[in-house]
Amino acid sequence: MIRLLFTVVVGVLLGGVVHLVSVLALPRISTQDAYSRLTPMTKLNAVTPLPLADPGNSPMPFMDPAFAMAICRYDLSEGPLKLTVPVSQAYTSVSFYTRNEIAYYAINDRSAGKRVIELDLMTEAQHEDLPEDEEITAADRLIIDSPSATGLIVLKALAAEPGLMPQAQASLAAASCGTQAEPPAKSEKPRGKR
Repeated sequence: MIRLLFTVVVGVLLGGVVHLVSVLALPRISTQDAYSRLTPMTKLNAVTPLPLADPGNSPMPFMDPAFAMAICRYDLSEGPLKLTVPVSQAYTSVSFYTRNEIAYYAINDRSAGKRVIELDLMTEAQHEDLPEDEEITAADRLIIDSPSATGLIVLKALAAEPGLMPQAQASLAAASCGTQAEPPAKSEKPRGKR
């Protein structure tokens, strides 16, 4: 009886360990992660609009049909990135993800407080290399430190009614995401928002 109980307990523990390891390892070993899925249909360091959510053919799972979406697949190895997103009529959000789909920053039109969400994205090393400029404050420029050199920026604009979808798509089409020609002025590090 004790031998049977011992075998069952060991089997359950071993099964639990195998399950936990496989669940935690799956995002790292998967070949169909978001970055891999979006690579063939997006340009590097440029904003690419995604097609509207369609139950039969959607580039990413769980896309909300009330949102127009665009992606900027970035690579910071050539230098910092400048992101500019005009605010749509209803709601606009920008989310930042590493290559391994870890969200590290998000901002929306209400927290930006402007008609345009404008920021600089760079690695911590690029941020440290910026020249010190005491006249520029954090209110003048928002600098986001990326934990990885590659990743995704997801832009979303809400269409409160189906007839407003063209306006939401137009606001994202006017967004820009590209490598900076000259380094931005130094500012304070933002306090992370998630």
